[in-house]
Amino acid sequence: MKEVRRTIPEYAQGAGADGAAGRAEAAERPRLRLSVEQALRTFVDQISGSTDSRERRDELCRALGRAEAYEGRSLDALQAAYRTGVQVAWRRVAEVGRRQGLSPTVMSQLADALFAYIDELASLSVQGYMEARSFSADERAELRRRLLRLILERPKASRTAIARAAAEAGWSVPAEVTAVALPAQARVLRAALDDDLLAELGGGEPHLLVPGPVDAARRAALLAALPERRGAAGVTVPLPEAADSLRWARRTLDLVDAGVLDDEGLTPAEDHLLELWLLADGALLDQVARQRLAVLSRMSETQRLRLTETLGAWLETQGNAVETARRLQVHPQTVRYRLRQINEAFGDQLAEADSRFALEAVLRAGRLRRRSPSLQ
Repeated sequence: MKEVRRTIPEYAQGAGADGAAGRAEAAERPRLRLSVEQALRTFVDQISGSTDSRERRDELCRALGRAEAYEGRSLDALQAAYRTGVQVAWRRVAEVGRRQGLSPTVMSQLADALFAYIDELASLSVQGYMEARSFSADERAELRRRLLRLILERPKASRTAIARAAAEAGWSVPAEVTAVALPAQARVLRAALDDDLLAELGGGEPHLLVPGPVDAARRAALLAALPERRGAAGVTVPLPEAADSLRWARRTLDLVDAGVLDDEGLTPAEDHLLELWLLADGALLDQVARQRLAVLSRMSETQRLRLTETLGAWLETQGNAVETARRLQVHPQTVRYRLRQINEAFGDQLAEADSRFALEAVLRAGRLRRRSPSLQ
């Protein structure tokens, strides 16, 4: 492997490349190493008369060829890697032969077997390459849509199933991903999307899966592909948790549509985790509010509003009446009067940490919901 990376530039790029290309190269190295190890193991089996590992070796070699096609490269680099590999292998075989005193006849047979074996490996990679090239753009897109559905599937699909589908679709499996939710019927410039994205753009809930985080460069690229410049990015999570990232992205987009959150073009869920949590279950929130605010039920709506506003500001300022008055733009004496009413109504609840926390959460959620009639 070291000799291959040293002599062939295409396999040396991963060490210093940045961005998506660097990540793809880095993901490619373990697969190449695995293929080399399997090829060597199968060669040893073959000269000893066993064929047990041939099927695995054949698929790995075809996968290498498919990967070259999916990356838009020719087979020149892979063929050069095979040539380098056989040269290194023969030098080591010849060294072992000399140490063991093998006859020229045996060494000649080994050389014939080794070079014929490398030709066989190269032929398998050509098969994989041609298979991949024979796919139309629509067929490849369908393979990637199936892969995306598999990744988001619940119960979760196995890592083996995802790896197999990813190899067929020509997609390097990342450690982490970020889901992006798009509005229904969103216009997307497909040609402007990065090639390492998975996309489902049909149906009522179009979405994308981005390898790694949505950094500034990725955000700019995504917005360039979205003429309406609207969407929401979920939280960056390990690949098996991709469905959660998409769920949070969709909820973020819903809150943008409802006017609860500001539209930031590609609104990041990560900046609004508290809002997502507080508004995650409207029915449950109603139950908590009824329980915690029951003592205000006999008051008029105007009284309830004044006291809950005052209580919320007082809790957020950690009991500072002057700061509460400043926030509410009323006189401190007015705040003190309302606080006496609040203490009479809530009593011991205000002395208990759990109760104060519950009250503050309910009041914060209530303020968020009032921004949108659809969440009332």
